[in-house]
Amino acid sequence: MTRRTSTLWTFAITSLALFMVSLDNLVVTTAIPVIRQDLGASLEQLEWTVNAYTLTFAVLLLTGAALGDRFGRRRMFALGLAIFTLGSVAAALAPSIEALNIARAVQGVGGAIVMPLTLTLLSAAVPPEKRGLALGAWGGIGGLAIAFGPLVGGAVVEGIAWQWIFWLNVPIGLVLVPLALRRLEESHGPGGRLDLPGLALASAGLFGIVWGLVRGNGQGWTSPEIVGSLAVGAILVAGFVAWELRAKAPMLPMRFFSSRTFALANTSSFLMFFGMFGSIFLLAQFFQSIQGYGPVGSGLRILPWTLAPMFIAPVAGALSDRIDPRLILGSGLALQSVALAWIASVSTPTTPYVELVLPFVLAGVGMALFFAPMANVVLSAVRPVEEGQASGANNAIRELGGVFGVAVLASVFAHAGGYATPDTFVDGMSSAVYVGAAFVAVGAVAAFLLPRRADTQTAAALSYEAVRDAA
Repeated sequence: MTRRTSTLWTFAITSLALFMVSLDNLVVTTAIPVIRQDLGASLEQLEWTVNAYTLTFAVLLLTGAALGDRFGRRRMFALGLAIFTLGSVAAALAPSIEALNIARAVQGVGGAIVMPLTLTLLSAAVPPEKRGLALGAWGGIGGLAIAFGPLVGGAVVEGIAWQWIFWLNVPIGLVLVPLALRRLEESHGPGGRLDLPGLALASAGLFGIVWGLVRGNGQGWTSPEIVGSLAVGAILVAGFVAWELRAKAPMLPMRFFSSRTFALANTSSFLMFFGMFGSIFLLAQFFQSIQGYGPVGSGLRILPWTLAPMFIAPVAGALSDRIDPRLILGSGLALQSVALAWIASVSTPTTPYVELVLPFVLAGVGMALFFAPMANVVLSAVRPVEEGQASGANNAIRELGGVFGVAVLASVFAHAGGYATPDTFVDGMSSAVYVGAAFVAVGAVAAFLLPRRADTQTAAALSYEAVRDAA
């Protein structure tokens, strides 16, 4: 097989795998109302339908690349695809909401292995002079999957059944696993140690906190279960930080956060996804349960928000080479915050969709302005040899923002309203989306506080020189 043929095979296999895994971030959102009715699910259980995937995905994301480096990237990529496919089968066959949520967690495990290895395998297969083009296409495919997730989910649910949003993954997985083993070249990275104690502490701690947030309204915020869950979770997360500070091969080097650029950029990422995921979780239900649209209609109405980045991001990326990235990031988050507050202020059970189009487009433009320069800002804060870890950390942190956004905004929704009547639903949703807007506004402040481009480059250069001199 020639180098060119090998590169094309690698691009095709990794791109299809990336699309499949990324699609599952939002594809389930437009199926939530149907799943709620079909399986008799509560709000708490529906939160886990989303969060079981994103939480396991986020926590294990940093470990996926390390597993590939140690045991073989092709081998672990194929294993991740197999796990994701089996999780999809289990989700499609789930007889209850509990079984569905367990299957979603299995999907998250597979996705966390596959996602980082798509980038590693593609980067290794592409000649250096074409790497920028290939990685740009890689990012575009991931963005396309997220943009069309709600619409694809709605079309499948309305045209066939909600189970088919998972069945569709199965033939793709069955084709990709043997293709990967046959067509991809095996490679290994630096043989470092796996940070299993760090993984265990982060997983248990974050699960405890999310468990408490999801169940707080139902059990009572002062109940022993909730207080204990939140307290133990916080202690374990603190233990994770303490362990990472002393570990020889940490999964998340805490020294990254000594960089003002890295710390503020990741704070902005967390808060951006907090507001976006939490709001979309509720808005998809609003269009179906309150305004009476079908799953496809709901997906189409969210499309101006999720599709706008496909058109705006290239322009924003070009501007980021000439304009200070902190201004682009801060402006994007400010637009997103204004858009969310606008949506919350005009929403009623009978609000015409035309009144929501402009804030949806505004939110999409804000999201595009945020995404375009973020990767370069994060990577500018670390040494070149640490870019893989820094990128993985940023991806994990923003996914965790989505997890906490769904948990917290759903809790606000349940406290301020609920499913009882259309009016109580809108009362709860508006209150929750206002909270989401406030969190995104804090993210905008963090973005505007980023160092200027020149200061960032100087700090990164000094950091590199210090480490090189020490070596």
